[in-house]
Amino acid sequence: MANVKLLGLWYSPFSHRVEWALKIKGVEYEFIEEDLQNKSPLLLESNPVYKKIPVLIHNGKSICESMVIVEYIDETFEGPSILPKDPYDRAIARFWAKFFAEKQGPAVGRSFFLKGEEQEKAKEEVYEMVKVLDNELKDNKKYFVGEKFGFADIVANAAALWLGVLKEASGVVLVKSEKFPNFCAWRDEYINCSENKEYLPSRDELLAKFKARFQSASVAK
Repeated sequence: MANVKLLGLWYSPFSHRVEWALKIKGVEYEFIEEDLQNKSPLLLESNPVYKKIPVLIHNGKSICESMVIVEYIDETFEGPSILPKDPYDRAIARFWAKFFAEKQGPAVGRSFFLKGEEQEKAKEEVYEMVKVLDNELKDNKKYFVGEKFGFADIVANAAALWLGVLKEASGVVLVKSEKFPNFCAWRDEYINCSENKEYLPSRDELLAKFKARFQSASVAK
């Protein structure tokens, strides 16, 4: 039995952040798929405050919140560094990771799953987020900190892959290459890079999952 367990969802970008970090470090782990409609006693016991995934259980101790977990993995296990060694670069990496955490999740979700005025307001938030990123990624910039893929780039996974999948599954278009060329060039490089592909879930499987979810929501109405 592995002494590292990950409670998560295969289609969650938050779970995949943690898996990415574990794989970079070469850590063997047991993945335990959760059901958010019927949360397991282990999840409720391991994360009694938020009752959310992902949760990493290492030697019987629980660590919650994907960014916190990634930092824990980086500090605990041997292997390539995920956060930069330089204090300034580390601070910048944390800045962009926090930016993604605050801007990426809530607004993107509301843009696809809500309707009417609430959806339009969420779309505006996403536009502002992508506008900032488009400016940051000018001059063919590939990484958010230095010349190496790291912490902030891992946290950016939802913007890189899930945003496009949700667009195709729902028909809601948030980002166009004509308006945000730098962001779109970065996104395409991110998801097509051979080094990243081994850490990302199947786009086809994600698309099928979210198409079914949108169809189910439509029928429920």
